[in-house]
Amino acid sequence: MALIRQRKLTKQQLRRIDKKQAQQQDSIDGSLMDGVVMAHYGKQLEVQVTSLPAIIPNPPVVEEGEPEPFWQAIELGDIWRCHVRTNLPMLATGDKVRWVADPNTGFGRIESVQPRTSLVSRPDRYHKLKPVAANVDILAIVFAPLPAAAPNLIDRYLVVCHHADVKPLLVLNKADLLAIEDYAFTKNLLSEYQSLGYETVLTAAPCPENILLNPSQASSKKVVDKTKLTDIEPLQQQAELGLSDLQQQIKDKLVIFAGQSGVGKSTLVNALLPNSDQSVNVISTNSKLGQHTTTTSRLLPFNPEDLTQGGIVDTPGIREYGIWHLTPDDIIAGFVELYPLAGDCQFRDCKHTHNSKGCALWEAVAEGKVMQRRVESLVTLQAEADTPTY
Repeated sequence: MALIRQRKLTKQQLRRIDKKQAQQQDSIDGSLMDGVVMAHYGKQLEVQVTSLPAIIPNPPVVEEGEPEPFWQAIELGDIWRCHVRTNLPMLATGDKVRWVADPNTGFGRIESVQPRTSLVSRPDRYHKLKPVAANVDILAIVFAPLPAAAPNLIDRYLVVCHHADVKPLLVLNKADLLAIEDYAFTKNLLSEYQSLGYETVLTAAPCPENILLNPSQASSKKVVDKTKLTDIEPLQQQAELGLSDLQQQIKDKLVIFAGQSGVGKSTLVNALLPNSDQSVNVISTNSKLGQHTTTTSRLLPFNPEDLTQGGIVDTPGIREYGIWHLTPDDIIAGFVELYPLAGDCQFRDCKHTHNSKGCALWEAVAEGKVMQRRVESLVTLQAEADTPTY
């Protein structure tokens, strides 16, 4: 097979090529502007304009009698649908990007992404790590008496916070239900996390789910008719307990709300941002579990005209959070009270199971220094992380 010789260019031709490439780069640089990813729709993203380009394109001149062509002006605060260059990593809601807009089509193209201060990710159904939100300051872990709180899931989120360098905030919603004796478990669970030094907030944003005040009602076959709002109105008139405290905690911060479906994440978002119009579903009376209402990860700013004032990243509800991408050592690092004890185990490869010889963690349990539930949760998560995926 004959080799194809590369054409040898003269110095003048090389100078012309370099000049043309420089002109193209200058054109792109002059069109670049800053933006923040507000929502993710697979191959397309919504980006809000946070700075104007150095070169602002002018609308076309339309001769008399000619049809008016499509033209979308570039203005601060506008949101554009954008494509992403193929050489960029997977982007997430909250990413700060540099991009160019095409007023002739109404679409933009993201050229680069700015360095992230944090990145919250989760494995998807294909066991690939998927970014959920970037540049997050606080991960608000929402749980409630109904549906029943899942301590293991809360522990998972705390591990995520540790490795994403994000501050955790435990939000116990539907706190008005704690007065009912059947929900004492949730109150004790809150006290346990408070004793570990985690910041907590109690809220009782009025929501339709709270009409199931008693577990026996949840197990009945009675179906709630969402059209009969008269049954819900008294609850909606209740004081929004703790919302002011929550507002102070997340002021000027970018927050991601996480937790089981049905704990009231969307309801809290509606209470904090009344114009967000997040859909809310009633708790399933058969399963006592929540129904997924959020379908797209979206940034809801506290001030749409100034994204530096923070906002809420509302993400799809999940009942499980895989941690297969972490090592057992990564897992224990997220257990603040257990990690310092791990080095005192008799064997370096200690699995911390109940029958592990010389395990410092179980010795601490026997002495009442740490909670047995937390050690068992650690063992469960470490075993999951240590299991290969296929």
